[in-house]
Amino acid sequence: MRSLRPHERQYRRAGRAGSGPRMLAEETPVALSFNGVTQAVMMATPSDLEDFAVGFALNEGLVADASDIEQLEVVEVEDGVDLQIRVSDEIGERLAKRRRAMAGPVGCGLCGVESIAEAVKPRRAVDSDFKLAADDIARAMAELTKVQPMNAESGAVHAAGFWTPGSGLVFAREDVGRHNALDKLAGALARSDVDAGEGAVLLTSRVSLEMIQKTAAIGAPIVLAISAPTALAVRTAQDANVTLVAVVRDEDHEIFTHPRRIAHGEIADVA
Repeated sequence: MRSLRPHERQYRRAGRAGSGPRMLAEETPVALSFNGVTQAVMMATPSDLEDFAVGFALNEGLVADASDIEQLEVVEVEDGVDLQIRVSDEIGERLAKRRRAMAGPVGCGLCGVESIAEAVKPRRAVDSDFKLAADDIARAMAELTKVQPMNAESGAVHAAGFWTPGSGLVFAREDVGRHNALDKLAGALARSDVDAGEGAVLLTSRVSLEMIQKTAAIGAPIVLAISAPTALAVRTAQDANVTLVAVVRDEDHEIFTHPRRIAHGEIADVA
């Protein structure tokens, strides 16, 4: 499926009117079905959908490990895409029970979650002594801005990337949804057996609670973001042992939690 589509529009620039095509990011309903039972339907960009399926399943705690997914098929249907995921009967039955428990009033923001405390807590704390040189922050974010082809054409797509001092930008994934982009990144990391504890997650979006929860689920010790975090995201990052660096603008940045991982000057020994 196409991720970008041209659309005619009129515009005004520098006092002059004109018309012509503008590339727009596609937004498609994507169902995630486990053993034939749909667990979620997300609006997403129809690219890197295998990564999205794996990352979503891991970040939402639907499976414990990428190896729990026995088979994955991307099926185009009339109005969108169905990601058909095969897991063991035991996991499938657990997810089916979860789906039945979620049935209830439409619009419930916490469906399937037993309490508000459960909704806001990080799924785990990150255990990593990895350190990043302060000078590498701007370098990493600059690399991410160069590998966003869909956003370059549409101006409406978020990106999530993973960067290490030794390899630079290892992966970058785009989507109209910032959560989806991070799920795609998580899937790419899991499918490639990359050690997420030895690098940083990069985000082009603001940092909300869910973005920290997903970063912690990935196991990445540092998150770098262009925009500012919410107050709850900062508290969650503190509890999850995630170093949160936000408002990254060229050489400028702000460190909100666990600053010990950001080294000013040369790093003598990177754990």
